[in-house]
Amino acid sequence: MSISGAAVGSGRNIRRAVEFGKTHVVKPKGKHQATIVWLHGLGDVGSSWSQMFETLPLPNIKWICPTAPSQPVSLFGGMPATAWFDVVGISENGPDDMEGLDVAAAHVANLLVNEPADIKLGVGGFSMGAATSLYSATCFALGKYGNGNPYPINLSAVIGLSGWLPCAKTLAGKLEEEQIKNRAASLPIVVCHGKSDDVVPFKFGEKSSQALLSNGFKKVTFKPYSALGHYTIPQEMDELCAWLTSTLGLEG
Repeated sequence: MSISGAAVGSGRNIRRAVEFGKTHVVKPKGKHQATIVWLHGLGDVGSSWSQMFETLPLPNIKWICPTAPSQPVSLFGGMPATAWFDVVGISENGPDDMEGLDVAAAHVANLLVNEPADIKLGVGGFSMGAATSLYSATCFALGKYGNGNPYPINLSAVIGLSGWLPCAKTLAGKLEEEQIKNRAASLPIVVCHGKSDDVVPFKFGEKSSQALLSNGFKKVTFKPYSALGHYTIPQEMDELCAWLTSTLGLEG
């Protein structure tokens, strides 16, 4: 399952340069133990989430909330919007915008690469941001991006809210090496999805978690919410806070 990405460029597969928007940082109010990059959904900006993270009872986490580039989106008929990569529409079998995913995942890694060595690192997001986060999880396990460049970050937690797993159908057979299997098996991932989601169907979240589990990601938690649409609710955020506190061993 994926939301299909447009074919990029032609012939030599050239992609135009993208310019990321403003990055918002929420500093830890207590002892700094973890840093998480959080990725917004299609058409949104980083500040929408940074304002909420200011209020969460997670004093040991530093949140980095970047803003995606404004770029043409096929789903909107080529009209520009803040997007981590290009999407055409809802599809079980459509192609993924691999180059766009790699650009976004590399931007996330670059935001984390200079964090102190003793700080646990994570990535999370909502909708398209969740897709980028789950793609980053596969890059971490494989030790490289889709383009073959090495993945430089050691992830300790991945969060996907109301999203999907890009490239799920091409994962099979890629996670056979012992080192790769160990990275996949050790990475905690939480996938949350509302059964009333009318933008990214519930089955996308459910099948994404199943695809991760079937490919050797052993620490996947799937949380369904019966009345939840394409947004967040206090119960979901409360359970996310509890999961992060436990998973990252936060002092509270």
